[in-house]
Amino acid sequence: MKSLVCILLLLESFVFAVQQKVDGGLGENEISQQLSSEDRRQSPPQTDTVRDETSTDCQQNCHLCFPDIHAALRELTAIVTEQKANIRALEMQLKEELNKKYDEISNLTLSQVEQFRKENTDRQIAFSAALMQSGSGHTGPFTTDITLTYRNVFTNIGNAYNSFTGIFTAPLKGAYMFRVSVYAAGSPSTASAISIIKNGEHVVMAYGHQAGYVVNSSNGVVLLLEVGDVVYVGLGSGRWIYDSQNNHSTFSGYLLFPL
Repeated sequence: MKSLVCILLLLESFVFAVQQKVDGGLGENEISQQLSSEDRRQSPPQTDTVRDETSTDCQQNCHLCFPDIHAALRELTAIVTEQKANIRALEMQLKEELNKKYDEISNLTLSQVEQFRKENTDRQIAFSAALMQSGSGHTGPFTTDITLTYRNVFTNIGNAYNSFTGIFTAPLKGAYMFRVSVYAAGSPSTASAISIIKNGEHVVMAYGHQAGYVVNSSNGVVLLLEVGDVVYVGLGSGRWIYDSQNNHSTFSGYLLFPL
């Protein structure tokens, strides 16, 4: 606003001088002198004042618009340093928590593996045995039914089969597979016949009979057993069975899966 006033005064002086020349009152030199005098009388003080005020306003505006760069950088550096410290602290905390979780998982995994191993060991049930442990020859015929004792044990995982009684006792409820094989000399009067028996009840039979040479037969069955159920092989009265070091006649069983 002050600059505008100054300009208006200069224009007014200029117009006045021109008017004087037009009227014949002043020459060119006089107009110049008058303008100079007028400018010295009015303009300089106002112009200096406006210039000073304008400079002051610019400095103030510069201070307002452009803050101290160094102060801003120092503040930013402090913020970054603080954030780095916070990140390091979070990293350490996260690392500690991860290590703790890893230890917990490792311990839990080892415990689960041990439990799984124990459960699987309990479920590992299988046996296989031949009739005669040594020598060779026929067993039977007898006047009554008997339980065959398979003495030559090949496998008895889980110890569910008793080689002294010939009886398998189920340690777990589940589905079990059993197989028998029978071998004997052919005879016109004597057949070879054995049966898989569950809890005293006949289940399946392997049977062979012919007048000469040898006979052999086999059979198998899947049984659902409760804990404590027994399975064994019976030789019927008047029947016989042969075995030797070649292990012709066998009795086998294993757990398919628990229930």
